Amino acid sequence: MSALETMMPPVQYAEVNGVRLAYYEAGPKRGLPVVLCHGFPELAFSWRHQIKAMADAGRWVIVPDQRGYGLSDRPQAVEAYDIAHLTGDIAGLLDHVGAERAIVCGHDWGGIVVWQMPLRHPGRVAGVIGLNTPFMPRAPADPIEIMRRRFGEEMYIVHFQKPGEADAILARDVAGAMSSFLRKPIPGAPPASGGLAGEAPRDGGSAFALVRILEAYDPAHDPREPILSDAEMAVFVDTFRRTGFTGGINWYRNFTRNWAQSEGIADKVAVPCLMVMAEHDAVLPPSAADGMEAFVPDLEKVLIKDSGHWTQQEQPEAVNRVIIDWLDRRFPL
Repeated sequence: MSALETMMPPVQYAEVNGVRLAYYEAGPKRGLPVVLCHGFPELAFSWRHQIKAMADAGRWVIVPDQRGYGLSDRPQAVEAYDIAHLTGDIAGLLDHVGAERAIVCGHDWGGIVVWQMPLRHPGRVAGVIGLNTPFMPRAPADPIEIMRRRFGEEMYIVHFQKPGEADAILARDVAGAMSSFLRKPIPGAPPASGGLAGEAPRDGGSAFALVRILEAYDPAHDPREPILSDAEMAVFVDTFRRTGFTGGINWYRNFTRNWAQSEGIADKVAVPCLMVMAEHDAVLPPSAADGMEAFVPDLEKVLIKDSGHWTQQEQPEAVNRVIIDWLDRRFPL
């Protein structure tokens, strides 16, 4: 049996919001469910450690492969991956399981989704947990143009706007791409700073030139320690070999559309919130959460030490402890 079968609950399916979503469910089906939303390039499987810990703590937990990923549908239209569809999927999944409201928790791109949930579906959200990803108010201009000017044409989010190019490069060597992504920071690295609030290199190149880094990547010369066992890594590699990366990359291709359609939506999150930061996340460093209190009045912040970007997989026990403690205090069973 694969690690997906041995480490996850049985997969279930829901027809919601025009797509068929695969999801995993555990814990007693009572009270407020906790919905865990993954990022790029990840899967519901990324939350395997949290699913078990939350269920053991008596929490009802629901974890989808979001649209474009894993066993869920992958619509062809780029516009099918805008934030209205992504948040609508979570609301539809709550309808499917019979829950009026939920606590929503998201990592990486999933964090963007869950921070938008109380703005777009306020009646469905009791609380929000951001893992690495802070609440980001609406940008003053098209965010892709801001990133292009700040970080250069080959910064990965800007590069992802080109149809098909990054998709093909990642799919050419899925094992190499996932090996490059899913590793711990180099031991002794200083706390991360700057990230998406930083600047491009002074030599005129591009910051975060992910696609070019992957083209030159050789795992044999990577000093960083892998995060996953071989069996766990096989879940990601086998899945993305089957699905490709276009579904996930299409989320990025909606930054401009999301920005245009968000005009007039209030930037105020009026539910209890937890922001969990990772000390060594180079893209979303702890400093990215500075100033959140102006938009999220009921906010707690916690720093996870010795973790890079893949926090719930790098430091699962610390993440579980922080989240369950907050849930027990703010949403007691």
